[in-house]
Amino acid sequence: MEEGKDSTATSRTNQYRVLPQRLLQLLVLFLIFCTAFLVISIYMIRYFGVHSVVTATQPSFQPCIEEPTSLEHWIRPQANLLHTMTDKELLWRASFSPRIKKYPFTRVTKIAFMFLTKGPLPLAPLWERFFKGHKGLYSIYIHSLPSYQANFSSSSVFYRRQIPSQIAEWGKTSMCDAERRLLANALLDVSNEWFVLLSESCIPLYNFGVIYHYILKSKYSFIGAFDDPGPYGRGRYNKYMAPEVNITQWRKGSQWFEINRRLAIYIVEDTTFYPKFAELCKPACYVDEHYFPTMLTIQAAKLLANRSITWVDWSRGGPHPATFGRTDITEEFLKRILGGHSCIYNDRPSSICFLFARKFAPSALEPLLMLAQDFLGF
Repeated sequence: MEEGKDSTATSRTNQYRVLPQRLLQLLVLFLIFCTAFLVISIYMIRYFGVHSVVTATQPSFQPCIEEPTSLEHWIRPQANLLHTMTDKELLWRASFSPRIKKYPFTRVTKIAFMFLTKGPLPLAPLWERFFKGHKGLYSIYIHSLPSYQANFSSSSVFYRRQIPSQIAEWGKTSMCDAERRLLANALLDVSNEWFVLLSESCIPLYNFGVIYHYILKSKYSFIGAFDDPGPYGRGRYNKYMAPEVNITQWRKGSQWFEINRRLAIYIVEDTTFYPKFAELCKPACYVDEHYFPTMLTIQAAKLLANRSITWVDWSRGGPHPATFGRTDITEEFLKRILGGHSCIYNDRPSSICFLFARKFAPSALEPLLMLAQDFLGF
């Protein structure tokens, strides 16, 4: 019995000796694992950045809606112009207008340059030079055919400035739809105060500083709106336009306008006149020649300069103005565009009457770049 007791005690003693050894081995393995994890983590942070490590530990739940918590949310211009709003939603959103006229922040007034084009902007290098050095004083918006994929470099002022677009056909309602779409997108930036409609064939006739101050200091918006008693004016009027529009209010003018924010809001919020034009003004009644001049004359005649500041040449006849190519661009040609004009600016005579000109073919780019510094000032 005593021998049995001794044997059992010896066995238990040996067992107790084995257990600490196993615990020690587990502890050593745990320390090795922790050391390896620490080394790997340091390596990942150094070479891949801290976000790659932290991201894995973030909770999967994210809030669905970012609630606006400051004024900055409302006044910050959109970095990405692409959105999923329908035209109806966009026009409604763009019609928002503050009732208090004094801004509670420092507002740098900008001009929105809106390009209505089928596809590329062949004169873009000239415009790049025009805009250079004036960041923060302008915004750019491009409405092209939906199928066109722009390939401007990331350093270009035109990079990612395309808005959601649809097909626009000359003389049809879709053309006015495109222009209203441009205005609505530009109105989303509260710093845009003036809105200039341009085509891919337009060029600036002065440097940015001259054009900026000329437009911002104007008491009036620039759009041609005249009563033409002939077949291409009143002859296009439809009696069913009444009572919204009677024949004495019917106006004609160029679609290329330069208007202030107040008039731009009139255009995007209009649900009275536009349906009438969409229904009743069809070729040979061209909506883009009559809608804006007529509607704005009815709504705000006293705010119109009743002239365009985009120069065109109709001397060659036909339904479209003359187009100028490489051989047309000479010193004498530019002097003719820039000089010899007389108009009224802010109720006073002025010799500076046109700030932009059209139509210029892609081949005109090279000679324009060569002469721009001496004649256009940029």
